[in-house]
Amino acid sequence: MVEKFLRQTAFTSQEDFIRNFRINIPENFNFGYDVVDAWAEEEPDKKALLWTNDKGESRQFTYAELKKYTDMTASYFQSLGIGRGDKVMLILKRRYEFWFSIIALHKLGAIAIPATHLLTKKDIVYRCEAATIKMIVAAGEDVILRHITDARPECPSLETLVSAGPEYPEGYENFHEGIENAGPFVRPDNVNTNDDIMLMYFTSGTTGEPKMVAHDFTYPLGHISTACFWHNLHRDSLHITIADTGWAKAAWGKLYGQMIAGANIFVYDHEKFTPADILQKIHDYRITSLCAPPTIYRFMIREDLSRFDLSSLEYCTTAGEALNYSVYETFLKITGIRLMEGYGQTESTLILGTFPWIKPKPGSMGIPNPQYDIDLLKPDGRRAEDGEQGQIVVRTGHGKPVGLFKEYYRDPEMTRQAWHDGVYYTGDVAWRDEDGYYWFVGRADDVIKSSGYRIGPFEVESALMTHPAVVECAITGVPDEIRGQVVKATIILSAEYRSKAGPELVKELQDHVKRVTAPYKYPRVIEFVDELPKTISGKIRRAEIRENDKI
Repeated sequence: MVEKFLRQTAFTSQEDFIRNFRINIPENFNFGYDVVDAWAEEEPDKKALLWTNDKGESRQFTYAELKKYTDMTASYFQSLGIGRGDKVMLILKRRYEFWFSIIALHKLGAIAIPATHLLTKKDIVYRCEAATIKMIVAAGEDVILRHITDARPECPSLETLVSAGPEYPEGYENFHEGIENAGPFVRPDNVNTNDDIMLMYFTSGTTGEPKMVAHDFTYPLGHISTACFWHNLHRDSLHITIADTGWAKAAWGKLYGQMIAGANIFVYDHEKFTPADILQKIHDYRITSLCAPPTIYRFMIREDLSRFDLSSLEYCTTAGEALNYSVYETFLKITGIRLMEGYGQTESTLILGTFPWIKPKPGSMGIPNPQYDIDLLKPDGRRAEDGEQGQIVVRTGHGKPVGLFKEYYRDPEMTRQAWHDGVYYTGDVAWRDEDGYYWFVGRADDVIKSSGYRIGPFEVESALMTHPAVVECAITGVPDEIRGQVVKATIILSAEYRSKAGPELVKELQDHVKRVTAPYKYPRVIEFVDELPKTISGKIRRAEIRENDKI
């Protein structure tokens, strides 16, 4: 399948990758027809999706079955009035109905809006109003359905509610009865163009309401590099990415690139994450490839790994935060596998990555994906030299890269602020070393300026997180008459250290940061708290901490 879309499918060096990586974009590309149905025609018995849950159930779907069920779902959605350009929100957690639904929406030319099950009534009302959502398909569970039901009277665009069970309250269509009783699916005429919006995510910033990130129908092709050259997947891979389908990480690791690569996607549908359960799945199902944030690996290496056979693992990747060197070394010693880091956004596919042909540097996001023209810019617009901090930008003067978002939907001003004069500004600050590897510093708005130094919260947080007392922390700047700003750490302590909160522990943590990173970065102010303010996507709201410090 990859051969259809790439001029060259294997690379031996970064130079080879830069010189020869090119994506061929078909006219009016549609992932549902050009990938899922194409696999079903070429290799109907090929394994596509292995779904399991924490109740001991499992289902292996082949491409023939995936085509069958997505056609049934598309026909059912047509009967509910869904067609080209209609917006449908999917709140399906890790249920296999998510894959039926999103691929069916692609086949109809509709716009899929994946969403987390953590949404409240207020969140649902905001999203329905902002995007003019026509239908919601949700996991049929009490809390989710209650919030949707409560929101519906305030959502005039919302015509239809569908439950995937087990509960089907009054006013909800039954997903499974609907697809079983649907008539034969007939592909609509003129389903989509490449420029049509296919997918939207509400991405929570640390200030303001969530932005609507709109991707066009070529977006799945942008994830070829994610799956084939970062996850390093092949047609015999059994790959798991640990992510709920409400987040863009699911599109990165549980759908587009993986299916184009021909991998079998492993899904573990669970209510509560426990590292031992994931390790047991790797053991039981002989999973070959894993992608998870560093936090998951930190939890894993604390388990008694001698209980699990992890010999099936071939390749592991990580993103979302800097990888601690001790975690990298411990995992390598136990499994023989080097953790390969990467970086991107909801607005993009993989921008920077540690690819199979380069040596990883733990804590670095890697080097540029040739799909994107990457640069680092200083606040004055000057290009940052090696060792200097700058904002990560994507140059688009020669055209939009495959995988980069189309726009912030219905917000041309916000789109213009982030993307103008042929440059998309990611809002993330990093520095580049002499070997071309990029190292994350923090969001541009969060960088602390103290005594002439620019200090990224991310690196100080990473240093603190290596101390056993720290469960979670947030680094912010507080005003200081002499230094302009000083570093403040707001910390949640682990249970065994809560009784020790006081000046001695403050000094211990400050000294620890001085040992782990450059001494000037240590937090001069430390506050212990029970919880940190967060967005619905789990991002720490540093802006709220800064505002509270002014009160």
